[in-house]
Amino acid sequence: MNLMNPDPTATPVPAEVKATVDSADTTLHNPRHAVIALGSNLGNRLETLQGAVDALEDTPGVRVKAVSAVFETDGVGGPEDQPAYLNAVLLLKTTLPPQSLLERANAIEDAFGRVRTVRWGPRTLDVDIVSYEGVEQDVPELILPHPRAHERGFVLAPWLDADPEAQLQGHGPVAQLLAAVGAEGVRRREDLALHLPR
Repeated sequence: MNLMNPDPTATPVPAEVKATVDSADTTLHNPRHAVIALGSNLGNRLETLQGAVDALEDTPGVRVKAVSAVFETDGVGGPEDQPAYLNAVLLLKTTLPPQSLLERANAIEDAFGRVRTVRWGPRTLDVDIVSYEGVEQDVPELILPHPRAHERGFVLAPWLDADPEAQLQGHGPVAQLLAAVGAEGVRRREDLALHLPR
């Protein structure tokens, strides 16, 4: 059957099926860019971050396009005397809507033993959506862009490493944001690296 000139005698496609197919076709052909921040300060931090990279790449509708260098950072805003974090930023292309990407991020955190007991306390893994192309929203589950990304050196430094031309919606060039907040307590670890999945 010619899709451009369908057979008039054929059974019509139900509206709900057509809507589903149209939606799938749109998302498959229109991936969006997203920025993901990773952090870990418990257990084997580097192994956990690499596991998160691999798990995101294994997600249908997600492709990891770039991985930053690894940075070690002091804890910010939480209990004192917690271990230092390893942080990195990933650049994705995805056909998942933001809420579905958030659900996948939370599932990956859970798979690596994330326990949410103390706000900004130590954790095996953080997987945060920093920005999602073309989306600005403020709902309880997910604020986009991330409301504190512009003031966090441990997000800005690896993001700038992954994309020197990066821009944060509503705030401007990441290079300028990092210059403004500084990188005190954020140390590049030349001896550590994350790898794009093959």
